[in-house]
Amino acid sequence: MSKSLSLFFAVVSVLLMCATAISMSFNAWLAVLFGILTLFMIGGGFIVKARLRRRNENKG
Repeated sequence: MSKSLSLFFAVVSVLLMCATAISMSFNAWLAVLFGILTLFMIGGGFIVKARLRRRNENKG
């Protein structure tokens, strides 16, 4: 995975985690929504990393 793509997933995940923490004091359902989005973003980063690694192994 390229450094810029890794940075993108890291920054967006941290922003979603911050949104989850902030929304906990306002609305529990919004906090749950942001928490689920955070998990999907982190999981998506692992999926993209695995697919790119698998594609690079097949080329080489």
